[in-house]
Amino acid sequence: MPETTFVKICGLSTPESVDQAVAHGADAVGFVFAESVRKVTPELARELVNRVPNTVETVGVFREQPIDEVIAIARAAGVATIQFHGREPFADLRRAQHEGFRALRAFGVDEFLALSEVDRAAWAGERILVDAVEPGGGATFDPQLIEHGAPSGWWLLAGGLTPENVADLIARLRPSGVDVSSGVERQRGVKSLERIAAFLAAARSA
Repeated sequence: MPETTFVKICGLSTPESVDQAVAHGADAVGFVFAESVRKVTPELARELVNRVPNTVETVGVFREQPIDEVIAIARAAGVATIQFHGREPFADLRRAQHEGFRALRAFGVDEFLALSEVDRAAWAGERILVDAVEPGGGATFDPQLIEHGAPSGWWLLAGGLTPENVADLIARLRPSGVDVSSGVERQRGVKSLERIAAFLAAARSA
């Protein structure tokens, strides 16, 4: 595990939440372009991206959308990274990289566990995220499922993370980083500035 855990705050939609994440040391901020209560327009995302220093990664989240549409939206929004949060093929990730974006592929925990050894080896060289069975739903999964079979490369843990449990889960599963959205909300789709700060402090303490 790296000396400091990479932390991504996702599903941001207001200047205040973006500024809070940046001020408290987030490594990445995410904007959702898939169907979700957290969905933002490319125009709003670009305004928010413009508030983010170059030292913080900006991520656009997509879910089973046509790759040409994904590229066009990501360019319009000005994000640096495309996160594929469905069952997109490896070819889509390569296309994003060819177009000049960084890429991140999310797997539901069941999907990840079902990968063959060959497929796991293929993904080991890429950045991946392991989420709950229903990504974005705020549900956690039993950490024992991957405690002895975690990804071998760079990976983010997501799914039901909160300021209250993130430090323990980092210590137990030793991911490269963590990704949170619903766990720092005061109500569904509405971020809590206090919980953003608390999550970042807890993740850094692990």
